Amino acid sequence: MSNSSSLNEFLLLAFADTRELQLLHFSLFLGIYLAALLGNGLIITAVACDHRLHTPMYFFLLNLSLLDLGTISLTVPKSMVNSLWDTRAISYLGCAAQVFFFFFLFSAEFYLLTVMAYDRYVAICRPLHYGTIMGSRACVKMAAAAWASGFLNAVLHTANTFTIPLCQGNVVDQLFGEIPQILKLSCSDAYLREVGLSAVSLFLGFVCFVFIVLSYVQIFTVVLRMPSEQGRHKAFSMCLPHLAVVSLFISTVMFAYLKPPSLSSPALDLLLSVLYSLVPPTLNPLLYSMRNKELKDALKKLVQWVHCQHQ
Repeated sequence: MSNSSSLNEFLLLAFADTRELQLLHFSLFLGIYLAALLGNGLIITAVACDHRLHTPMYFFLLNLSLLDLGTISLTVPKSMVNSLWDTRAISYLGCAAQVFFFFFLFSAEFYLLTVMAYDRYVAICRPLHYGTIMGSRACVKMAAAAWASGFLNAVLHTANTFTIPLCQGNVVDQLFGEIPQILKLSCSDAYLREVGLSAVSLFLGFVCFVFIVLSYVQIFTVVLRMPSEQGRHKAFSMCLPHLAVVSLFISTVMFAYLKPPSLSSPALDLLLSVLYSLVPPTLNPLLYSMRNKELKDALKKLVQWVHCQHQ
């Protein structure tokens, strides 16, 4: 294949070769997908319907659940269909769309987690100014900035990647379309443009990471000085779910993309792709609801209402 214009489809990495393992893969991914849909769907519905949750923290949580739903819906159904029908193919345009939306949602989620860290910082370190700083218009602007930044990031990377000539076949060693795997198919030095763009994105990501770390240093400094044990417990209940989500997100992505080349193998890359594309969207609702009494109460009311409607 001389260039990308002659490509009609890509071949994704097969999760399993035997029919039994393919069906096991389908069943496992179906269970994970349904759990993610249920968890994130419940949070979105609870936040939207319960007026007590109409606060900045839960507004950002609703946005996070929307991003998680988008991320897992982008990769898992296609992988399940491929296993069910014993195929590896994804169309050229389908792969480009998958790359674009995955990069968009993933980038927007990290920017949103940064905004959520700022929300926690203001709530705990500057409580008297919280209502002024985190007004409804400010929250909408910050959430919109996270979504818009992810969108711009995705446009630049996707447009650049799919204008690079590809001549190393059409086999993508991944469960879904991913830029590093597609760049391995390039046949010129044009991929260096993507390396430059990736360096800029990594720098922005590092800035966000430093901001989150500094925010939590300030937060824990204030919390540990609180005289009231009840106040400390409430502050930790507000922060620990977000800190757990950030840690899960960053650790899986860093291990997937910054691991030494000597550790790279199709099996490990496959495992890591499952780790960072499935685990955070599935576990985030659980992490946020475990220590959050307000959210648990809202979810109980929602479940009770649904139960009453079906009686």
